[in-house]
Amino acid sequence: MKILHTSDWHLGRSFHGVGMLAAQAEWLDGLVATVVQERVEAVLVAGDVYDRALPAVDVVDLLDRTLVRLTEAGAQVVISSGNHDSAVRLGFAASLLERGGVHLRTRVAQIGSPVLLPLAGGARVAVYALPYLEPRLVAESLGVASPTHGSVTEAALALVRADLAERRAAGTVHSVVMAHTFAGGGAASDSERALSVGGLDVVPLAAFDGFDYVALGHLHGRQELSPSIRYSGSPLAYSFSEARQAKGGWMLDVGPAGIEAVEPVGWPTRHRLAVLRGALDDLLSGVEHGHAEDAYCHVTLTDAERPVRAMERLRERFPLTVGLAFEPEGATGRPEASYSSKLAAATSDLGVCCGFLDHVRQRGPSEEESAALDEILEVVRLAEVSS
Repeated sequence: MKILHTSDWHLGRSFHGVGMLAAQAEWLDGLVATVVQERVEAVLVAGDVYDRALPAVDVVDLLDRTLVRLTEAGAQVVISSGNHDSAVRLGFAASLLERGGVHLRTRVAQIGSPVLLPLAGGARVAVYALPYLEPRLVAESLGVASPTHGSVTEAALALVRADLAERRAAGTVHSVVMAHTFAGGGAASDSERALSVGGLDVVPLAAFDGFDYVALGHLHGRQELSPSIRYSGSPLAYSFSEARQAKGGWMLDVGPAGIEAVEPVGWPTRHRLAVLRGALDDLLSGVEHGHAEDAYCHVTLTDAERPVRAMERLRERFPLTVGLAFEPEGATGRPEASYSSKLAAATSDLGVCCGFLDHVRQRGPSEEESAALDEILEVVRLAEVSS
């Protein structure tokens, strides 16, 4: 049996103001083609199917068409909700969709109910898909007194282990756990929304001991934390910090004895990123920069003086330039950066708000203002997760 581990589709996302739905439809075509060619029997989506809690109609339509194509190709689809998704909306009609081979796991009550995939010889694969667990919203239902990402995840996995032990007592069962979280040792990029502040979002790897494979979502770089614990990463680059990341997912080969192989898989896309740095004339004339002519570009100019019409001239060769910064070589003091580059550098919603205040007022927020903004953003985030 072949199982495809993906996550963080973020359907409906924009990139520096440019809609990405066409690029997302393109890679989804590649995903479906892979499922057909490789005879994949299960596709896992470990959270953040959508980029926002209220996706647009055309975004929902794209997911709908993709799920139809995947199930027509013979694959079961297992989807868990991420911190960008509305668990309630994504989980609508879950019982009905399950009859058609689409298994939605968005509620705490479903944690101990796996999707069972049959293997030769009577063995089975039990796929336990944990939805994104917002500590303060799920702590009570999981019996957790001190809500942190680590404590609620460990409580959820205790439910998984209890169910798995019963199933293994009755026969051969291999386990796959899906979780949308920040696991210890993972490398973050600029495009993930922070789950919390102060390191409280990190879940120790030891929490996942004892499972045959752990399919993680949330971090956008494909990475191996251990042979059995991996992030698939996002299928497309969603920030310039991901420009050099290999994008795609993981293909699992599972036999009666368990996981036999895990190999990277990717899909071609025209959505490419380039990060350029240098003097304007050198960038415009250098043949070594030809690869960036049809890529989205972030450019840092190092000219001693700000070139006239810099963005306009750059776009003559690199028409998809969306970010521009100035860092004169040899200059002292704070490098000058465009507002778009400041936004690209922000690693959280609070960072975006603080960057905006700094841009329009030429000074950042006070401690009181930062605290007020953080409180407001937290209220909005909790409302999105619970709505």
